[in-house]
Parts: sequence; structure tokens; C-alpha cells
Amino acid sequence: MSKRKRTLSAPAPQLRRARALDAFTNVLARLGAGTPNLLEGTEYSLQRLSRDFNQLNALYRESWIIRRIIDVIPSDMLKNWITITSGIDPDVEKKLSISLRRTQLIDKLKRGMQWGRLYGGALGVMLVKHQGYNLSQPLRLDWIMPGDFAGLLIFDRWNGVNPSSELIEDISDPDYGYPKYYTVTDPAGGGSVKIHHSRVIRFTGNTLPFWEEIAEMQWGASVVESVFDELKKRDNVSWNIAQLTFMANIRVLKMQDLGQLLAATDSESQAELLRTLEAQNMLLNNMGMQVMDAADGLETHQYTFGGLADCYQQFIMDISGAAEIPVTKLFGRSPSGLNATGESDLQNYYDMIAEKQEAVLRPILNKVLPPFIISTIGSLPEDFDFDFDPVAEPTDKERADLAKCGTDNVVAAYNAGLISQRTALKELKQQSERTGVWTNITDEDIERASDTVEQAGEMGGTFGGMENMDMSGEQAPQCSGNAPQVSLPAMDKKPWKESEHNRGQPGNAGQFTKTGGDGSSNSKENKSDNGLQKSATNAKMNAENDSPPAPPDKKAYYRKELVGYEARGLGKIKAVSDHACNRIYSRRISVDVIKKALSDGEKYPDTNHGGYIYECAGIKVSLTKNCVIKTIWTKETNGLQYGMEDKLERWKAKYGGTS
Repeated sequence: MSKRKRTLSAPAPQLRRARALDAFTNVLARLGAGTPNLLEGTEYSLQRLSRDFNQLNALYRESWIIRRIIDVIPSDMLKNWITITSGIDPDVEKKLSISLRRTQLIDKLKRGMQWGRLYGGALGVMLVKHQGYNLSQPLRLDWIMPGDFAGLLIFDRWNGVNPSSELIEDISDPDYGYPKYYTVTDPAGGGSVKIHHSRVIRFTGNTLPFWEEIAEMQWGASVVESVFDELKKRDNVSWNIAQLTFMANIRVLKMQDLGQLLAATDSESQAELLRTLEAQNMLLNNMGMQVMDAADGLETHQYTFGGLADCYQQFIMDISGAAEIPVTKLFGRSPSGLNATGESDLQNYYDMIAEKQEAVLRPILNKVLPPFIISTIGSLPEDFDFDFDPVAEPTDKERADLAKCGTDNVVAAYNAGLISQRTALKELKQQSERTGVWTNITDEDIERASDTVEQAGEMGGTFGGMENMDMSGEQAPQCSGNAPQVSLPAMDKKPWKESEHNRGQPGNAGQFTKTGGDGSSNSKENKSDNGLQKSATNAKMNAENDSPPAPPDKKAYYRKELVGYEARGLGKIKAVSDHACNRIYSRRISVDVIKKALSDGEKYPDTNHGGYIYECAGIKVSLTKNCVIKTIWTKETNGLQYGMEDKLERWKAKYGGTS
């Protein structure tokens, strides 16, 4: 008989559902989860107030608090607009500003954000000329011509807007997962239009979880939903406080045997008594009197309102917290409390606005600004980008302190030899957007500044950066290598004639000084003071022969006439150096002659200093490659670039014909 092996198999585990009681519970004290107490009777039901169109309309029209909650945040998000960080000219910025006012774009965006916050969703349709025949087709940016963008047409979600069930499937599209088309129905005429998603701007309220968003047809929730309960508490408390004011002063007239009098007398006597009391009450005032029996009495009861203000303040704070708006801004009240300024509350609010600008407003502007800019200036810059301007505007004192602190930091870094002059100017110009100081630093000034970090010192180097400046007052080009390379000005090559250079008495050929010395350090007559005399002579030459500075009004006139003038084959003049202005003033050079040289003169490269020279009518105009007028030469300075021949002639006349 074979033995059978019996296999014992364990039964499959069964899942049992049971309530998890891992919360705090005290059954005897009736505290915690599952116990019969008042707190456990609290439930939160789903109201979906966003679907109650009439209720939302009534709240926005009748409640000033709801209107403030809806309007304040969009207004602050758009108050200071944006700054385009792409390199555009001031004329283009002015044109964009004019087009912005013409299309009322900021106002339309604010209205769309308001209806989105109130109803949970709104739609803005971009109005573009010559592309409105078939709105179901995508918007073509390359077809937009100047002046085609006409603004936005705003609809709230209940104004005949019906999103389609077909969703955007392109994962590279910023609107991926949202409806591909929107059908807008005219409530008056009944006609409907199918619009492609590339032509519309979505404005939504508070974000919702996935299934709730599906239930709301891809829209958000009204911001009123989260503040509605707090609003009801505040309004009821306010009305009750208002009712208590009618009980502030109650007068009581005590009459002896009033009960028996009313029970024993007929109705006519009772009516007579009532008329008497009404007449006395009407006549009762500070100048009147009250007549009563000796046993009667008149008492006054006054109600004290102590504690009501603190109670009401708590409800105000609750609704402000729900609305994400400080009490000082929502209710227009000054901060309460000792030394309270409200700055921390406003700073938190401004941080919240900046967060909403990046999360909510930036996607909207990324979609609406390209067609607007193309319609205004004809094309969209390749590096187009923008930043939001700060909502908080500093006071004049704060701006001045900020400018002083920033300038001191830059100057300290420059004097310490940490940064170059060019970097310092860049830092100062960058600060000008916030402080309003150093706004006149131009790109040409930065380009001309030295890019070499100087040695540390009080003046930012041994000579304060002057050791690298040429005679025109401009920065000389830097040379690579250990030894400095000096570029000398070109001079006319003429044969040397000894008769033209008198060296003194025949017996002392080579004499250079009036004292008869040969200029060497071994000469007896010149042994002690030769070096000192030469230094003094050079100082006199430099002081007496520099061109006198032109007055500020003359410089402004020269630059007004020359900047923007077309230099043949090079472009428009961008700047005129101070040295050139001084030359024009000291040499009495006509601006018309300079213009004629720039337009009709002979043009050839400046081999010594780079750039080009325009020569005409006895003058030479030196321009850099960046179209900056560097200096101007006249006939009397034609031999050397900076007028050394004229300086030598005057020096010879002054020092007795020696050279």
C-alpha cells in the first residue's frame, strides 16, 4: 500500500477593512476623534460658489470688500508694468509706450484678470487685422504687419465661452493639456465663433485639483470661495455692532401701581395715559422738564462698548488673511499698535505680488507681447526678454541712501584696485535704473574707459588713471607685452636745414639754453638747475598751449548739431569728445564746415590711432570706428596731430627764438 503525501496549503490572506483609530481620543472626557462632542460635529461640504453667477454678481456690486479683493491684486501686478531688457533704442521704447496706450492693453489685461478672479475664468481674444476671416486657424506671427494688433476682447467664462473637449497634444506648447478650441457665442445675436487657442489668453482664478478642474471645464475657482465664510462673519458682526448703537442710552420711567392702573381702567383711560407718556417723551430734552408723581422715578441705562473693537479687529484680520491682502491695504487703515509701521506686512504682500507676477502674469505676457511688439516695431528681437518693475516704490530719502551706498561701494572697490574704470562705470550705470543717479553715463563713455585694473590708491592708481590718457583727454589704446609702446603722431617729413634752427653763438654749437650751457649735466653754468629749469619749462608749455575749454552751452550746441549727422561710409555720429568741442571753440571752426567734411571730404584711414580721417576745406576730422569724433585739426595744426608746430612757434617767440 502506497502512502500518499498530503500537502497542507495555507489559505489565501483576506483583506479586512477597518477604521483606523490612530488619532487622539479620550472617551471618558469626550475628547478627540469619534467621541460625542461639539467639535466632532463639524463638517465641510462642497459648495462650488463659482457656479453661482447671480451670487457672485451681487457680491461684486454690493460688497465693497469683495470688490477690493478682486481688484487690488491685478492692479498692483500691472501697476509699474515691465522693463524690456533687450537692447532697444529710446525711440522704440517711446513707440511701444504710445502703442500700449492706443490699444489699452494694460487695462484689458487687468479686466481679464479681474473677471478670472471673480468667476474663476475669463478669456481674452487677440484682435489682429487681416487674420480674422477664419479664427479657427492658428495665429501667424510672420503675417502680422505694422499696426495690425488692435488689443484684446475680454469675455468672462459665463459670457458664452465654451471650451472644446479636444485638448492640445503638443507637449512643447505651453498650453499643453488645455482645450484646443473655444466657442464664443454672442449673447445678443446668438451667433457663435470657433477660435483657435493660439489667438486667446486664458485668465483663471484659484487653481484646482485635477478632477475639480475637469468639473469646472478647465477653469479655476473664484477667489470669493475661500473668503466667503469669513465675509459673512465680518458682515454679521458689523451689523450687530451697528444695532447696539441704538441701545447706547435707554431711559426707564418707573410709575407706582402701573399694573393696577392698566387692569382696572377702561381702554379710553389707557389710551389717554399712552398719549400723555408719548407727549412727555417727545418734549423731553435738555431745556425741558419731566412731571411725575413723588413715588415715580426716571432712570437712564447706558451700554458700554468695551471689547467690541478688539472682537471686530479679529474678524478683519481673518478676512485679510483669507484674501492675502494686508489690513492696511484692504481696509485703508493705518497700522495699529505702539511703533507699528506696517512695513513687514507690506513687504510680505509685495513678495506675494512678485510671486504671482512670475507664476500667473508672465505666461500671459509671453503670449500677448510678441504680436504686440511685431505690430509696433515690425519684428521681435531675438534676445527679447523682460523683467517686472518692483511694486514698492522707494521714497526720495531711501533712493538717495541707496544711491550713496551703491556709489561708495563701487568707488571703494575701484580705489582698492579690485575693478577697472570700465567695470566701475558699468556698475554705476546698472544702479541708475533703481536709484535714478548716474543716468547720463553712456555706452560710449564705458567703451572709452580703461579696462585695466589700476594699482590701489586714493585716486584709483598712481595718477588716478591719467597715465594712460593721450593728449586729447581720451584713453590711449592698451598694448600687450612688458614694455609700453608709444604711438607718436605723424609729422610732415621735410629735409633738415641747419640755418633754420639757430643753436646760439658759433662758438657754442649745440647750445640749447640762454646761459650758454650745452644742456648736459656736466656744464658748469647749468649743473645745479638744469633739470629744474627743464621741468618748469615743460610745465609752462603744457599749461599755456592746451586748447581753452569750451563753455557748457557751446558743447551742448556742438553735440546737438553733430550727433546724428551722417558721416559718409561710416554711419551717424554717436558722440563728440570734449577735446573736439574745445578745438571747435578755440579755433572758431564752423559746424557747417565740419558737416561738409563729413559728407563730401576725402576719407582715408588713420594709421596712427585707428578709425578714419575726413579732410576738406583745410580741416581734418578724426573719427573712431564707433563714429565718435575724437579730434579736429586745422591748417595751423596740419603738421602734427595735436598742433605741436603751432605750440613750438609760440614757445620760440616767448623764449627768445630758441627751439
